Amino acid sequence: MSDTPIDRVARATPPAVARRIRGLSDRAIAWLFVAPSIVLLLAVNIFPLIWTIRLSFTNFRVNRPNAEVEFTGLQNYRRILTDGDIWLTMQATAHFLIWTIVLQVLIGFSLAYLINKKFRGNDLWTTIIVLPMMLSPAVVGNFWTFLYQPQIGLFNYAVGFLTGTDPSSFSMIGSVNLAPWAIIIVDTWMWTPFVMLICLAGLRSIPDSIYEAAECDRASKWRQFWTITIPMVLPFLMLAILFRGIENFKMFDLVVQLTGGGPGSTTELTSINLKREAFEKWRTGYASAYAVILFVTVFGLASIYVKALNKVKQR
Repeated sequence: MSDTPIDRVARATPPAVARRIRGLSDRAIAWLFVAPSIVLLLAVNIFPLIWTIRLSFTNFRVNRPNAEVEFTGLQNYRRILTDGDIWLTMQATAHFLIWTIVLQVLIGFSLAYLINKKFRGNDLWTTIIVLPMMLSPAVVGNFWTFLYQPQIGLFNYAVGFLTGTDPSSFSMIGSVNLAPWAIIIVDTWMWTPFVMLICLAGLRSIPDSIYEAAECDRASKWRQFWTITIPMVLPFLMLAILFRGIENFKMFDLVVQLTGGGPGSTTELTSINLKREAFEKWRTGYASAYAVILFVTVFGLASIYVKALNKVKQR
C-alpha cells in the first residue's frame, strides 16, 4: 500500500465526507476551490467599496463615533464638485499626469529602440537603466530631496554648470513654479525604465521577416519605422500609458517625501488632498464621496481607454 501524503489524507477523511466529495461534479469541485478566493476578494475589496459609498451620503466623522450620523443625500458630492480648491488639485494632478506620461513614453521608447539595436554592453546598460525602478519611492524621495538642496545638491550644480546660473539662486522643491517640475523629473527618472521594458518587449515581438520583406521592396529605414515599427509597438505603448496613467493618478508617497504637497498647495495632488480630508480634517463622509468620485473617474476613463486599446490590437 502506498503511503503518499494524498493517500494519508484520503485515509483520514471520514467516510461520510468522502461519499459527499465523490458525488460532487467537476464544476462543484472547482467552485469549492475558488470560493475562498472569492470570499477574500469580497471582504478586502467589494465590502469596503460598498461601505465607502454608503458613508459618502452621510456626515459621518470617524473621530466622533458616538455623534449622530445624518443622511445628507448628494450634499457631499455637490460640495466637492463646486469646491474651487478641489479643482486646483485636479489641475495639479492633470499637469503631473500628462507631463510624466509624455516624457516617460518618449524617453522610454527611445531607450528601448536603442537597446533593441544589439551592441556590446547591451545587457549591462539595460541593467543600469532599470535600477531606479527597483528602488522604494520613499528612498527615491529622500535621495532626490538631497539632490535638490540649493547649497549642496548636485542637481543645482549640474544646472549651474550647464547654464551658468548660480546654483544657490533657485530651489526646485521650494519654488512655486519649479516644484511641479521637480516631482515630474523624479517620477520620470524612476518609471521610464518600466515603459522602456514594455516597449522593448513590443519591439522584440516584431518578426525579422517583416523588415526583410520591406527591404526587398526597397523601403527606407524611415518608412520601415513609421509603417512597421510604430503600428506594431503601438498596443504596447498604449498599455504602458494605461499602467502609468492609473499609477500616477493615485501618486502619493513620492510626492509626500519630496514636497509634502507644497509649497502651499502647488503639488497637492488629489490623493494627498483626499488624505488630508479623511485623516487631518476627519470629514469621513465628505472624503468618502471624494474617493467615490475619483474611483468613478479612473474607472470610466480606463474603461474607455481599454476599448480603444482593444480596437488597436484587432487591426
